[in-house]
Amino acid sequence: MVIHLPADAPSLLPKILARAGTVQTKTAEDGEQARNGVLYVAPPDRHLIIEIDGTLRTPRGPRENRHRPAVDPLFRSAALAYGPNAIGIILSGSLDDGTAGLLAIKQRGGLTIVQDPDEASYPSMPQSALANVEVDHVLPVSEIARQLSITVKEIRQPREAGNEVPLMDLEKRISEMDSGAFRGDERPGQPSAFSCPDCGGVLWQIEDGEYTRFRCRVGHAYSPESMLGAQADVLEEALWTAMKTLDESARLAKRLAAAERERGHIWMVERFEQREREARDRADVIRRFLASDDSTVGLAAAEASEVS
Repeated sequence: MVIHLPADAPSLLPKILARAGTVQTKTAEDGEQARNGVLYVAPPDRHLIIEIDGTLRTPRGPRENRHRPAVDPLFRSAALAYGPNAIGIILSGSLDDGTAGLLAIKQRGGLTIVQDPDEASYPSMPQSALANVEVDHVLPVSEIARQLSITVKEIRQPREAGNEVPLMDLEKRISEMDSGAFRGDERPGQPSAFSCPDCGGVLWQIEDGEYTRFRCRVGHAYSPESMLGAQADVLEEALWTAMKTLDESARLAKRLAAAERERGHIWMVERFEQREREARDRADVIRRFLASDDSTVGLAAAEASEVS
């Protein structure tokens, strides 16, 4: 199980889930062997990955969709390890995290289940999965357990490995911080015109059928919606920095004007006062934009993306 958690806070989820049912629940530990009948929860600030031999890994790999842990690395590794016997479930959540991983499970012949968006507190993740993956079952939470008890008894036929397997394996090794995955020039997808919001590197555009996503050279990965959200965050940070710099420029120009006034250099006073006014006017424009309700930073980021 993967849930988005703050990096610097301990997770109480295993204890909460243990009280709620009879299934043994614990935080996954790097290198332990997965056992039947145990629910493993990804630890804070670590991805959860399962190897083909059932070994659990919890690497501090690149963030995906600005999250660590993220659900896509888990689903991708499960698709590689178990093929048609993998089952991926998307529950309530914001944006579109999990869609790429669920698509990987589907490509390997696994089973996909999505919570009915109509009952989800945050329907975006289920809606994105339904829009981009041929989901096997769309169910309310109350019916998912019953469906699982039926599904695990079904015999599913292995699917011949396709062209998607090398890409999945490369992305899995990137999530694991495998040094060999970073030494070569091979990267999934094709170079795009966009830069990574986290590190500034070139983003590779990956086409999974009709679903488009991005990954940079050092491994940061983005779905379309998380990409727009990340661009909005970067834009807001840049605007705050610009406003701070303009405010400081205005204060500096004011001090210089006062010093020149004492020296009797009126023409220099006028020059510095003009620069003070210009800096304050520009800072006020940015301040009004950041404080406005009808003009969002996210919209500006989306427009900037279209222009690029």
